[in-house]
Amino acid sequence: MSTRASSTRPLTATTEILEVAFLREGPKNDKVALLLHGWPDDATTWLGVAARLSQAGIRTIAPWLRGSGPTRFLSPSTCRDGRIEALAQDALELMDALKIERFSVVGHDWGARIAYALAAIAPKRLETIAALSLGYAPRGAFSVPPFEQSRAWWYQWFMSVDRGAEAVAKDPKGFARLQWETWSPPDWFDDATFATVAQSFENPDWLAITLSSYRGRWRDEPRDPRYDELHDMIARTDKISIPTLMIQGAEDGTVLMRSTEDNDRYFLGGYRRIVLDGVGHFPTREAPNAVAEAVLSHLL
Repeated sequence: MSTRASSTRPLTATTEILEVAFLREGPKNDKVALLLHGWPDDATTWLGVAARLSQAGIRTIAPWLRGSGPTRFLSPSTCRDGRIEALAQDALELMDALKIERFSVVGHDWGARIAYALAAIAPKRLETIAALSLGYAPRGAFSVPPFEQSRAWWYQWFMSVDRGAEAVAKDPKGFARLQWETWSPPDWFDDATFATVAQSFENPDWLAITLSSYRGRWRDEPRDPRYDELHDMIARTDKISIPTLMIQGAEDGTVLMRSTEDNDRYFLGGYRRIVLDGVGHFPTREAPNAVAEAVLSHLL
């Protein structure tokens, strides 16, 4: 594995199947936080949070996930598997490439699901996890939720229908923008911000990874067998031993507050849930200072 840097572009690290692009900030020391973005978003969602963490002496690593931004598959023949276990393995291989053995994980949305998965498959490597905007699903199970939450997840059902997937393929940025417009209170972002982030959705594998992730939750989709063992490990894990912080936006329009309540029993290493009033699904962008302070109180 190799690592190289550029003064004008994100750093990159080569793993078994990816060239992973990432942002790095803060001093080189033993306190490291891996910051994992969600969907539809990218690594820049962490800029405000990372700045505050670095001021407190924490080194941050914020990659673009597979299928996003400048991160690229090394081979066109690799299965574009969007399962969380695949993304969790990407995270471990990135930290291996950077020669970082122990670290904390702070994840938003997909990143939160990756954090929970890492707690199941690599607990000895984790100090703490913080999960934003997504509650824990024991054994990584995707159960059909109550009707109200199912309605909020309309986009997942839409992509699971072939004609819905075809519509997303025709206008992926328009589809992503609709989520930004409806998952948080009005006027929380401007056109320039979305346009900048949407460049990450131009990745040639963004659509494939998006569809694999969401369609694969509810129907059979092509899988990369190299991740099957990790899938089985997650499926055997009911409770998490890593100290965990969960941050929920009170106005989240896609992961409703009720869906993240009453999870304390699944955390053996301690669990705290914080609700941010007036904040929707993107707390890293809507309230970076509040997120940073909460994460710092958990890491230090």
